[in-house]
Amino acid sequence: MCQSNALQGPDLHTGKWLRSGNGGSSSCAGNPQPQLESPGPAGSAGGTPNRRARFRLQFPQLALRRRLGQLSCMSRPALKLRSWPLTILYYLLPFGALKPLTRVGWRPVSRVALYKSVPTRLLSRAWGRLNQVELPTWLRKPVYSLYIWTFGVNMKEAAVEDLHHYRNLSEFFRRKLKPQARPVCCVHSVISPSDGKILNFGQVKNCEVEQVKGVTYSLESFLGPRISTEDFRFSEVPPGNSFQQQLVTKEGNELYHCVIYLAPGDYHCFHSPTDWRVSHRRHFPGSLMSVNPGVARWIKELFCHNERVVLTGDWKHGFFSLTAVGATNVGSIRIYFDQDLHTNSPRYSKGSYNDFSFISNNNKEGIPMRKGEHLGEFNLGSTIVLIFEAPKDFKFHLKAGQKIRFGEALGSL
Repeated sequence: MCQSNALQGPDLHTGKWLRSGNGGSSSCAGNPQPQLESPGPAGSAGGTPNRRARFRLQFPQLALRRRLGQLSCMSRPALKLRSWPLTILYYLLPFGALKPLTRVGWRPVSRVALYKSVPTRLLSRAWGRLNQVELPTWLRKPVYSLYIWTFGVNMKEAAVEDLHHYRNLSEFFRRKLKPQARPVCCVHSVISPSDGKILNFGQVKNCEVEQVKGVTYSLESFLGPRISTEDFRFSEVPPGNSFQQQLVTKEGNELYHCVIYLAPGDYHCFHSPTDWRVSHRRHFPGSLMSVNPGVARWIKELFCHNERVVLTGDWKHGFFSLTAVGATNVGSIRIYFDQDLHTNSPRYSKGSYNDFSFISNNNKEGIPMRKGEHLGEFNLGSTIVLIFEAPKDFKFHLKAGQKIRFGEALGSL
């Protein structure tokens, strides 16, 4: 009787499977040579594996792994160039269409990194050029009316209500208000420098400032290294103290902050929030990412990445600063008394800044500013950050998220 044959292995030349008896030969008489047998279908009674079927199943993963291996050998710029289109599709396509790619080792670029790669400075310069284009008289009212309807602009407050008066979008964005539209509060010591929404306010703690609830940024990264005390009237603080303590010049005082977000429909000029003296300007070239509260919750230290102009000086209680933070389509930050300031330049060094002192041999006092006096302007919308020193009994008269208008009270002693 013949013994059952066992699988020995595939033939290297034919690809077929060899069967052999015990000891490598057949135990049936008259059949001493090993038999060749074609492999049956996968899952058949014979249990022989179907190599073609397995290859077809494994081929997509093998091809993807091979492609990803090639990508990993590329230079970083080339890798980003190849990865970003796939990443954009990964986030845009519904139902997780590209999620299977993550199972073979591919990882999409993070949303934050993807957003930071957008050329916002170039887009903002292009938007600025577009804003300067003079519109035909017949087109002005339809264009401005659409903007008014979209962002809820109150044209009854404008000094000139006739829409045909504004030759281009830039003039419309920087429209002036009627004198009685924004009465300046004379009772409280600090007023709102602009229209907007209060994102955050309070005491500065541990050299950290909140840009929105729960998201902070470094005080020193935002303001930059401490300015020489030659520009200030108060005494020098020992250098061993923390950056926050160096800014506080009088014993018993604290450092406070307030963040005001200007929406596209808000009044775009900003004013002096108190009586103070501006002694120094520091310009940080940088990104022009959106400062919308939703984005501010998403990107840590957003205000430190964006282009900004920091005005520092002093008021009756010590240190005082006002920072105008740029944003997407807001490459132009203008300070009325600073003709040397030029923002959103085509080229800049990351992390660099430019200093300018208003204190000179001919001007020992700097630039005196009165409460409510015109200070500067944005295009479209942005953010104002106040950081100042005040006694411990200073109180804000605000609620987070509330709307505020220029001239209304921020806080007082």
